[in-house]
Amino acid sequence: MYKWAVVALLWLVCFFNYADRQAIYSVFPLLKAEMGLTDVQLGVVGASFMWVYAAAAPLAGIAGDRFARRTIVVSGLIFWSLVTVATAVSTQYSHLVVWRALEGLGEAFYFPASMSMLSGYHGAATRSRAMSIHQSSVYAGTIAGGTVAGMMGQAFGWRSSFYLFGTLGALLGLVLIVCLREPLRDEPPGPAVAAVLMRRRSEQRRCRNGVIASKRVVIPSERLPPGGRARAKAQTAETLLHRFLRQALPVRLGVRFNGHGRRRSATPSPWAPRGNWR
Repeated sequence: MYKWAVVALLWLVCFFNYADRQAIYSVFPLLKAEMGLTDVQLGVVGASFMWVYAAAAPLAGIAGDRFARRTIVVSGLIFWSLVTVATAVSTQYSHLVVWRALEGLGEAFYFPASMSMLSGYHGAATRSRAMSIHQSSVYAGTIAGGTVAGMMGQAFGWRSSFYLFGTLGALLGLVLIVCLREPLRDEPPGPAVAAVLMRRRSEQRRCRNGVIASKRVVIPSERLPPGGRARAKAQTAETLLHRFLRQALPVRLGVRFNGHGRRRSATPSPWAPRGNWR
């Protein structure tokens, strides 16, 4: 089904989201040796990503509520993949700080939009399962990003892994342009539906308090068969009596009944008679 294909596509996007951010930490020794960076400068390079990521996260949530989530996911993936490639051409400390900050900006917009998309495609029966599968890509990307960057950095230089992850991420973005579709949003109920829900809640509260509200049932006479009006009145009275016996009366007596009419548990009530009332 397509909803599970969406989980697979977003799994890959999240994989590169974490692989790209993790790769640089494995090549810190190589950066320090090539550019002569201090430990403090390396710390700023690593932290610049998170500074911008944290600042942009609330804006990402607002954007996910107002704009197409598919557009945010695809454009964000292509943007941070190109930034990853640009990181590989850095030759100065300032270049690394700027590119890392821009990567944090691009990746911050992914998670709010992707979670909303998964909720749009998966209902209560499969939503937790879909999100748990998607969440596994966080750890897979973190492991792969650090491992591949370290191995490739030692063999081919620190820039090689950034070229690899950035290029693959950009290609995946082109695939998503064709394959990923925007789900429908869950709109809040209209005024009429909201009024019905409020009336039902009010009736439930009155029933719990031992009060039954009578309701007039209006049925067009031309739709009733002969004798149908009397039967409709009898059915309405029977329904009200059934509700009273099943809901209000047990509350007043301080006792609840199971589905077979047997007493299930006694509950102290100010209206319950004193003494041996069983």
